[in-house]
Amino acid sequence: MNQVIARMCWLIDQMIAAMLAVMVVLVFGNVVLRYVFNSGISVSEELSRWLFVWLTFLGAVVALHERAHLGSDMLVGRLGPLGRKLCLGLSYVAMLGVCWLVFRGALEQTQINRETASAVMEVPVALFYACGVVFAVLAALILLRDLVRLLRGELSADELQMFQESEERPHADGADPR
Repeated sequence: MNQVIARMCWLIDQMIAAMLAVMVVLVFGNVVLRYVFNSGISVSEELSRWLFVWLTFLGAVVALHERAHLGSDMLVGRLGPLGRKLCLGLSYVAMLGVCWLVFRGALEQTQINRETASAVMEVPVALFYACGVVFAVLAALILLRDLVRLLRGELSADELQMFQESEERPHADGADPR
């Protein structure tokens, strides 16, 4: 299961890079066309907005897998191993509940908007809302895997904290990443 999730996140990383490249080309190309040639790409704004939303939701999945979300350990840092495990377990259950709510709401919006076409691209708006469904399913898989690992006692002491407090925290080997 770990290998499947790792490969899935690698694939998502590649998709995010491709989406970002398309967004840059569309937006930059549209700016150049508007100011130099007084014309533009009509789908540029709408497609860029859709790609940005998809990129954000997919990036959140990868960040969840890599434990890259920022947080604070003001409370959890003062607890012992049992307290940390309990807090982590409760947070997994809460996040799974949020995943369920996101899934249910996004699925309803996807179903409602199957027949509605977007203004410029004229594709179903359901594709826009489907990113919430994809996010909820993928995030729930990662959370369930980690919850099972927690319940089996397979998490190390470092993994009991599910986030990074700061992007500038020192590396384990002491080397400066720059």
